Amino acid sequence: MDNQNLRHLPYEEQIEPANIVKEVVLTLITCGIWGLVWQYRQIKTVNLLLGREEFHFWKWLLFTIITCGLYHLYHEYLMGRAIVRIQHKYGLPPSESLPAISLVVTLLSLGIITDALQQKELNLIIEELKAKQARKI
Repeated sequence: MDNQNLRHLPYEEQIEPANIVKEVVLTLITCGIWGLVWQYRQIKTVNLLLGREEFHFWKWLLFTIITCGLYHLYHEYLMGRAIVRIQHKYGLPPSESLPAISLVVTLLSLGIITDALQQKELNLIIEELKAKQARKI
């Protein structure tokens, strides 16, 4: 990772790794409602790490409802691609298969697993960036 990207880590104090077990359990016990909150947080985190508003929660929700879930497949693929781009941006080892895995797992109606896999990758990115930031201080 180059020092320029490290110095300009967006909102580093606001980005925290999510507890994946907590997110999965809350999504299950609320029959998926917490999954909306989790999706919102993932979209916000990805946008912050990308440095631009590429994903929009309300657009995702509306298009997912209108298309009876088909847009969600596309969205999960795009999120996987964006996470790989973030890994490249910060010089971290990329999970090149994440977009395809996200699409296939979501297609199998296992979206909660897709969210957990993507969150795992986001957590690794956040933890690595925070560790590098701490070493620079």
